[in-house]
Amino acid sequence: MKVKDVMHSGVTWVEPDTKLKAVAKLMRDEDIGAIPVGENDRLIGMVTDRDISCRGFVEGKNTEEMTARDVMSEGITYCNENEEAEDAIRIMEAKKIRRLPVMNEEKRMVGMLAIGDISQKLPQDLSGEIMQAVSEHHE
Repeated sequence: MKVKDVMHSGVTWVEPDTKLKAVAKLMRDEDIGAIPVGENDRLIGMVTDRDISCRGFVEGKNTEEMTARDVMSEGITYCNENEEAEDAIRIMEAKKIRRLPVMNEEKRMVGMLAIGDISQKLPQDLSGEIMQAVSEHHE
């Protein structure tokens, strides 16, 4: 099965200067845990709910002034919509990530592959395998 058959499409993204409060509100309103960050038509980072809490609030900075760039994880790992879903799962396992942006041949983001998508559309053994891999503590 291809990634495009498993992913969910219609992904929201924000610009790096988007205020952190707006990012958090968007996450709440769309019931999502991560938002890609794009600049000059390129994906440059990802903000997760964990990034907001650990890099935003714990650092003791003025969160009213903070932006997506201040808390985002840089260096995007992604997959292609036409690659095999199992190959994308291996990327997620290796990088210990729960969400993977999906790009088309023109390097445009067309969706997001998340653990929930995998658990709903692929065999249970793959779901269990990825859950175990991404849940292990980072070294």
